[in-house]
Amino acid sequence: MIRKAIICLICAICGLTSAYAQKFALVDMDYIFKNIPAYERANEQLSQVSKKWQAEIDALTTEAQNMYKNYQNEVVFLSAEQKKARQDAIMEKEKSASDLKRKYFGPEGELFKKRTALMSPIQDEIYNAIKDVSEQRGYQLILDRASDTGIIFGSPKIDISDEVLRKLGYSY
Repeated sequence: MIRKAIICLICAICGLTSAYAQKFALVDMDYIFKNIPAYERANEQLSQVSKKWQAEIDALTTEAQNMYKNYQNEVVFLSAEQKKARQDAIMEKEKSASDLKRKYFGPEGELFKKRTALMSPIQDEIYNAIKDVSEQRGYQLILDRASDTGIIFGSPKIDISDEVLRKLGYSY
């Protein structure tokens, strides 16, 4: 029994010693992104393109809705063939809107591709700066305080966000 307690105590001491040897730091990615003008410009560009594409989709959807309203108003005057033709035209217009939405905003759509093209170089540059700071200062772990990782408190003393920005050439 005493041997078990001694072994547990030794393990606890070794665990604490190795935990103290670890060095970690925090970065605030939201703060870093907000202080990089290229990131803000890329976000604005994505927003403008997104609004333009959404307007195209909305125009097709509105056109389909107007076609349907006209169809409802005129349905009693149409032959079976005319009804079928109008219904097909409405369905085709709705399908066009749906296809365009998928093309622009789908998982592998144009917005995703544009976001990747604009943001990847910026994110890679930030990652490399964080890696450089980490290697220079001997950190084994860098956590993002802006993410939902469950960080309840992080001392400002271990936040290296400003240092990363300086490494990127932005002095704050």
